[in-house]
Amino acid sequence: MSFDSAFGYNFDDLRALAKRRLPHGLFEFVDRGTEDDLTIHNNFDAFRRIQLFPRPLVDVSKRSLTMSLFGKEYPMPVCLAPTGAAGLLWHEGEVAAAAAAAAFGIPYSMSTGSITSIEKVAEKAGGELWFQLYLWPDPAMSLELVRRARDAGYKALIVTIDTTVTPNREFNYRNGFTVPMKLTRRNVVDAMRCPRWAFGVMGRYLLSGGMPRFHNLPSALQRKMTDTRKAGLMPKNDSLTWDDLKRLRDMWDGPLIVKGILHPDDACAAVQAGADGIVVSNHGGRVLDNAPASIEMLPDVRQAVGARTVVLLDSGIRRGSDVVKAIALGADAVMVGRMAMWGTAVGGQRGVAHVLTLLRDEIDRVMAFTGCTSMADLNRACCARLP
Repeated sequence: MSFDSAFGYNFDDLRALAKRRLPHGLFEFVDRGTEDDLTIHNNFDAFRRIQLFPRPLVDVSKRSLTMSLFGKEYPMPVCLAPTGAAGLLWHEGEVAAAAAAAAFGIPYSMSTGSITSIEKVAEKAGGELWFQLYLWPDPAMSLELVRRARDAGYKALIVTIDTTVTPNREFNYRNGFTVPMKLTRRNVVDAMRCPRWAFGVMGRYLLSGGMPRFHNLPSALQRKMTDTRKAGLMPKNDSLTWDDLKRLRDMWDGPLIVKGILHPDDACAAVQAGADGIVVSNHGGRVLDNAPASIEMLPDVRQAVGARTVVLLDSGIRRGSDVVKAIALGADAVMVGRMAMWGTAVGGQRGVAHVLTLLRDEIDRVMAFTGCTSMADLNRACCARLP
């Protein structure tokens, strides 16, 4: 894929373009974390504290970004993270993002909170598809979605476990923003200030079937989830335990990935419950405010689970150098969320392809500077300062 300067040169350029294109409430829904955004700042600051050693006069003319997950090779150590409501940023934005991932040969993770259905993304985009699931209080709800994902050809199941209760995202209340969106005076005025979005995204949904809704919730909930301002997207799940994860393990034959782990003891508990992979994640700062940065906890989690468990990292990735740091400190690959969302917002499939091109080129460049030719060369010795 070639570089497209129309979408800018880095994360901040993409974010600025998205801010101009999207209604304020929708932009903040993606951009912000929770409460005072302290965890977002923790993620950013932690990556910046890690320094990389340049190692000159090493033959790096034959570099490879290839890595392996669950016995399959991928051309770069990046997956697209599950990001709910991507379809509000671009018409059928999930299809656009999945198609970009397919073109690069990397996994796309479909969120339970997506607008476009599991089946439509598989049909229209293809590629390596993973499905993200919440642990529902009623096991029948989980089984329903697991069956749909399996029947549609999804290869791995990601279960998110860090949303015990509804996060306190005060900015959503202030902006009058709900998902799915209800037409209120505030939302209409906000949308009309962004005519390209109003007609190109919301207008297309309204003309083709009405207000967008979540097609991947259990059928018993789809009719009820019309206003999430207080109740949140998902039912409260504060009674769930590791035994519920074990039951989910019995429902799914493929790789099972547990997302939302920061403590080494929880990583070990997940593996004992049957997890094949771990995502070291603070949910991009969107759950518990002032949680530790994911990258700071990564070395401890890797040490706790050992080399056999697949370890992914998300939260705070803005540069290819961040990806290199994560691999050096123990991750097998990273998952990219907001950066891909900004790409979706500004250009659909082209925008996400631009994001992946930026990351691929930056990873390759940083590897050359650090004297590394493969993912296996990246280790703690590459880092001058550790978190």
